[in-house]
Amino acid sequence: MKIKITAILLCLALTGLGVCGQPTDLLAASPTHSAVPAVDPAIIEAPSAPMATGSQTAAIAERNLIHIIHQGGPLMVPILFCSFILLIFTFERLFSLRRRRVIPRPFVRRFLHQIRQRTLGREEALQLCRENGSPVARVFAGAVHKWGRPAVEVEQGIIDAGERVSNGLRRYLRLLNGVATVCPLLGLLGTVLGMIQAFNDIATADAMGKPELLAAGIGQALITTASGLTVAIPALIFYMFFLSRVDRLVMDIDAAAQEVVAEISAEAREARAKKKQAA
Repeated sequence: MKIKITAILLCLALTGLGVCGQPTDLLAASPTHSAVPAVDPAIIEAPSAPMATGSQTAAIAERNLIHIIHQGGPLMVPILFCSFILLIFTFERLFSLRRRRVIPRPFVRRFLHQIRQRTLGREEALQLCRENGSPVARVFAGAVHKWGRPAVEVEQGIIDAGERVSNGLRRYLRLLNGVATVCPLLGLLGTVLGMIQAFNDIATADAMGKPELLAAGIGQALITTASGLTVAIPALIFYMFFLSRVDRLVMDIDAAAQEVVAEISAEAREARAKKKQAA
């Protein structure tokens, strides 16, 4: 009987030990308790990476126009001179080639009206042309000088005066064309000189691993090229614009001059005389 009681107590003791150890294993494997991820101590102890500072990051420097011109080298001087010429003569041509200055409508209408109405003689017509002084008035004066002569001679007077007038209207246009031609060449020359400087730096200072030593030569090459094109492109545009305007003005002057020929030539006087006799 004692042996049975002892065996039972021993079984209860072993069972208690098993029950006491089971909650620890169950708690570790229980799905209701989320496992906390392990943290690497090296990550905790590692210092955070420093932020990039101004010394480590190349900032873009703000440069003014004077600094850019100085960096462009000596060829920036003739390019700037060309830009100054372009600015002056562009404004001069814009003022000189205005239609109301070349072909003033009030003068043309009054002159043609008086010629048709026969209220204007040769001397009075020449005086009006001298007083007006516009390009179309000078062409009219060339026709009036041939007053009463055959139409061929009157037209020849218009052609002679028209050539002088058209040359005056085209004044300075070749200068603009020259600026448009020379400035790209100056920029190209600056590019060549800048690249020569860059290659010299490579040869003398072992600059293949030092890009800052090459920056001056390459910068000069790019700045002069950009400056030359910046001046040449507007110069070419203005040259073509003014040339087209001169052609239109010359055609309008010629059309008005043909009306003068139809009124003062010998053929026109004979036609009027026959009409009066027929009437």
